[in-house]
Amino acid sequence: MPDFSIFLVYVFLTTFTPGPNNLMSLSNATRYGFKKSLKFNYGVFVGFLIILILSMLFSVTLYRVLPSVKPYMTAAGAIYILWLASKILVSKPHTDNEPHKKSTSFSHGVLLQFLNPKGILYAITITSTFITPYYDNLFVIMGLTVFLAFVCLLSTCSWSLFGSFFQKVFFKHQKKINILMALSLVYCAVSLLI
Repeated sequence: MPDFSIFLVYVFLTTFTPGPNNLMSLSNATRYGFKKSLKFNYGVFVGFLIILILSMLFSVTLYRVLPSVKPYMTAAGAIYILWLASKILVSKPHTDNEPHKKSTSFSHGVLLQFLNPKGILYAITITSTFITPYYDNLFVIMGLTVFLAFVCLLSTCSWSLFGSFFQKVFFKHQKKINILMALSLVYCAVSLLI
């Protein structure tokens, strides 16, 4: 496996940055309270775990059928990470003027994962770039899959719990935070290619 610290930087950075899961968790908590937002967060956890398992199965199958695909998948993962860095660099913080869907239910959390391009691309990238090329033990792969889903749950709960605080910080220091997150992702991508 590439340097484990690079894996963790990528996991935590991409999981805790704004995306549909985190912004909906923030929105739900600021509108309905932390406790009511938990149903949605648990739904995100279950839905994301399903997406991760499907991505893991896809990656394992691909590597077993075409083992020569590893360098191409690593390069594709690095390119996607660089694209994410560019999107973060120019992104704007969430505002209260943006429309929200009422989605505090468990089922909305699960279903969002199947419509969440950031989550799906993240799952495919993390599994095909950092996990399946290096591990073939089912217990290790499933352990990492559950770990990634729990990091997602930790992220959505953090955004719910500290939603208003994060929103104020992003508004106040948006450019600095975006630059720091983008540079960290560039570091992850370059480390994969070296």
